Amino acid sequence: MPESSPTPTRRGRLLRFGAAVAVLFALAGYLAVQYLTGGAGEPRCRVVSGEGDDASYEFTPEQAVNAATISAVGTSRRLPERAVAIALATALQESNLRNIQHGDRDSLGLFQQRPSQGWGTTKEIMDPTYAAGVFYEHLAKVPDYTRLPLTVAAQRVQRSGYPQAYAKHEPDATMLAAALTGRAAATLTCEGRPGTTPIGGPDSVRAALVRDFGHEVLQEAGADISAQGDSSAPDGTASSPPAAASGPASAPASGSPSSTVSARTVTVPVRKDDSPGTGVRGWELAHWAVANSSALHIERVSYAGREWTAGRREGEWLRSGTQGAPAAKEAATEVRIVTAQ
Repeated sequence: MPESSPTPTRRGRLLRFGAAVAVLFALAGYLAVQYLTGGAGEPRCRVVSGEGDDASYEFTPEQAVNAATISAVGTSRRLPERAVAIALATALQESNLRNIQHGDRDSLGLFQQRPSQGWGTTKEIMDPTYAAGVFYEHLAKVPDYTRLPLTVAAQRVQRSGYPQAYAKHEPDATMLAAALTGRAAATLTCEGRPGTTPIGGPDSVRAALVRDFGHEVLQEAGADISAQGDSSAPDGTASSPPAAASGPASAPASGSPSSTVSARTVTVPVRKDDSPGTGVRGWELAHWAVANSSALHIERVSYAGREWTAGRREGEWLRSGTQGAPAAKEAATEVRIVTAQ
């Protein structure tokens, strides 16, 4: 005699049991991923308004690196903050601050510049430093661009088919520009989880500084890499090893905690900016380092008595004085960047 089929009530129980098992498996998988990735999804960066309101903008480490490059290229050319805001709003609209290899017709890169229209070669346009520089070259030729509405100034450079599209990015670009040019202190943070690339260490930080700011950032400011046994001078040439110290003031033994941190520290003395006491240049360099923290495996940045540490979920700039951070009265003259390797 054939077996009777399950009753509706029994079928309902089986379905509910199966659904509960599926949920438990999904939850277990989610918790495993959270454990393996440090309890978070894609790492984030955040900039907040320095005007005392609640405005903020969140973005990815990739976007942060590109935004920092755009800003550094502008300030290195002694262009005003407004120029940086215009460039950032343009890149947000054209590529969402990503260095993409496609676009309308032959458009490429952060600003969707076209080789066929004389913006440069494909290789040049895909270099964010070059792309930002050529954008600023065209912007500087626009009469009174700092007084024009952002959409008008951007359109004079881009000749876009959608000239009003830049306007929606102005608030975010303005906040980013204020932070990355250093005017708004301690307003840019990142989670700082290391990227998948092996790039990191003091040499990589120094190379990236030169890439974005030019050689002057090291030569003019007299940047120093505080590394035991580092044989490279700031300009990339070999230098003589320091004379061995003697007596009670000798350097910590190799392998000690303090010497290990010293070997991973880039100390960038801050030149006097146009407004003494404001710390604009220092905060520009400090925010640049935080924006590059995932890409360059930076774990700590200190400036002006404040310290950012990678992995701190809220990403605050806290008062320094712990973990070997510089004293507040000294920190205003230098930015210290500690790498993870």
